[in-house]
Amino acid sequence: MQTAKKLYIEEVGTLFEVFLLPRMAGKILGWLLVCVPQYQTANELINAVGGSKGSISSMTRLLMQIGLIERVGRPGIRGAYYQIKANSWAELLRNRLGFMKAMRELADRGLALMQDETKEQRQRLQEIHDLYAYLENQMPMIFERWKSRPQTTKLN
Repeated sequence: MQTAKKLYIEEVGTLFEVFLLPRMAGKILGWLLVCVPQYQTANELINAVGGSKGSISSMTRLLMQIGLIERVGRPGIRGAYYQIKANSWAELLRNRLGFMKAMRELADRGLALMQDETKEQRQRLQEIHDLYAYLENQMPMIFERWKSRPQTTKLN
């Protein structure tokens, strides 16, 4: 295999590693979506999802860094609590615009590597390019429509 292709493959692998979450982070996030009360201590997270104190600490820190959860205090109670951050899902998707752009750029470089190949051999990369170019173009408009939508969601 050509060196350029090997490097490209490594770059794609690195990109996914950077943007995907570890399993424990997902478990913590899942619990924080359904737990009552909506805020939990690190010990409550350990009890709910398993894992060590170190893994809970690392994963809550990761989730805070990407903006999905926040650390909060409770009046009159010592210690920190974690909860889902308000509006975090739209913000996460907005941040994914960077991922979409990076994927399109990777597909562009892959297509350049494969420029002398047949259309059929380029199809996998072309599909990635077309999808992410479309999403990259449409997402800003979707977010604008989302922000201006009527607030009709009601809970029972």
